[in-house]
Amino acid sequence: MKMRRTLLALAAMVITFTGAAAAQEAAEEKAEKQAEKAAKKPAVVPAAPAAAMKSAIEDPDYIIGPEDSLAINVWKETELSHAVQVRPDGKISLPLLNDLQAAGLSPQQLAASITEKLRKFIAEPQVTVIVTGILSRRIYIMGEVGKPGAVPLLHGMTVLQALSGSGAFSQFADTRKIYILRNENGKQVKYLFNYKEVIKGRHTEQNIELKPGDTIVVP
Repeated sequence: MKMRRTLLALAAMVITFTGAAAAQEAAEEKAEKQAEKAAKKPAVVPAAPAAAMKSAIEDPDYIIGPEDSLAINVWKETELSHAVQVRPDGKISLPLLNDLQAAGLSPQQLAASITEKLRKFIAEPQVTVIVTGILSRRIYIMGEVGKPGAVPLLHGMTVLQALSGSGAFSQFADTRKIYILRNENGKQVKYLFNYKEVIKGRHTEQNIELKPGDTIVVP
């Protein structure tokens, strides 16, 4: 009887050990498959400032501002085609037309304005306006990020979108205490941004749309 009980106990131990080993092996195999899957997944590379600049220049809704650089091309009229920079007063100067308002318009709107005014001098003018350099609409990122500095402000850009192009946070970054500095009515206003909460879908109201001149600080 004792022998039988001993054999039954040993059998139970073997079954338990085998089951535990099988479960551990299955867990390890699952972990390996997940690691392989993650390794094969392409890494997400944040947009570089140059890429952001290119996107801003190609944005049809981009609004021209003071100090922006423009290429004005009038088809078959080389003397009227010029590279110009928007003056601080928001205007540009062109042959025949003298001063024109450029700031506050999109490239298409400015092209239409130039076209209309040129009709007095040439037949069926065809005008294109290309933004070649952006200096008017910029925000600034500073602190514990990989790529601090000035960044072109794209249409509708939010804090999270701006940070995605600033490189990785440093190991010392306190991403719960990021803040945005903005000048409003002559006073500096501070907006808080908790990165860890926002990327989890919480406190999304902190992910505000940025304005020209805003400064994002990552402490």
